[in-house]
Amino acid sequence: MTCALYSAENTDRLPAWVPAEVSVYLEHTEKGRPLRALARAAGVHASTVLRQVRGVETRREDLLVDGALTRLGRCLRSDDDMAENDLPMSADDLAQETRRVLRRMCEPGAVLAVAAEMDKAVVVREAEEAEPVRRAVVDRAPAEAMALCGWIACDRPSRVSRYRITAAGRAALNRFLAEAENRAVGFAKAPVAFTGAPRPIARRAGTGDAPALRFRAAETPLALLARRRDGQGRAFLAPELVGAGERLREDFEMAGLGLRGAAAWDRFLTEEEALPPAASRGSAAARARAIGALRDLGPGLGDVALRCCCRLEGLESAERSLGWSARSGKIVLRIALQRLSRHYDALGDGGAMLG
Repeated sequence: MTCALYSAENTDRLPAWVPAEVSVYLEHTEKGRPLRALARAAGVHASTVLRQVRGVETRREDLLVDGALTRLGRCLRSDDDMAENDLPMSADDLAQETRRVLRRMCEPGAVLAVAAEMDKAVVVREAEEAEPVRRAVVDRAPAEAMALCGWIACDRPSRVSRYRITAAGRAALNRFLAEAENRAVGFAKAPVAFTGAPRPIARRAGTGDAPALRFRAAETPLALLARRRDGQGRAFLAPELVGAGERLREDFEMAGLGLRGAAAWDRFLTEEEALPPAASRGSAAARARAIGALRDLGPGLGDVALRCCCRLEGLESAERSLGWSARSGKIVLRIALQRLSRHYDALGDGGAMLG
């Protein structure tokens, strides 16, 4: 599904991510523009516009799609300033949420669950022999936008509908990850298509930053370790330890701290100094939680948690960068996660995953 804004009149209140056929549908249903007028504006036959309108109308059976269309319809109908909670998401905000949510939905068994009476949706990872593990909490607005764009889809609607990532969603995630990565290294646009395969990130000139590895969402260091078993067949990482690492990464990403260089973080973990203004992007609360957790871990444990949980650096690369012996990283990482789990437990409700 395309996500280009339809070039018709009176659509200036719609964000740029709205699919073209949805703009046509809303122009017809909310503004009352005749199908023939819409067809002339687009330079297509009236039957083409009719098929678009009917196609969007049939999608209203989907809970999230109907919510998105209702929200966008209010946006077009309102001549006054709308409440902030009723406004559709901007393209930049949607891209940020897409990176955060769809990365978790790429994990095996991950679904987004939502019900009509729920204000938020929840991403959980379902397993045959264990209880579902919560990965993220999502506001309704971004969940609705992702469903409207066709990035997530529900096979069997029910009282609690479960959505899975689609091929279009994986492509959108790769595109947003590539754009964010290239902004971080100083490029406006990706020179080639992003494939999602692990590869080094370019080193920024003059910073001395070590290259980090980009992993597919299902192949993060924590996901790989979580699949390992010890001699008694027990999981190497308990679910609560994986959840603690995911909690740290969530705050790290929400705060926009990933754009800081490794050298600056090394100094930050060993010295009592504040982050410079360049790190002030994103949520101040998320930044405070991430900083508090890393400083509680301290040097060593904080280093490996930062590299493997937040920057998704592989264990072997982290061991080399930190000067550790081979195969020691997984033990230190598990100790770091145990302490991180206690840190979040001590926070009570404030330690739960928020987004």
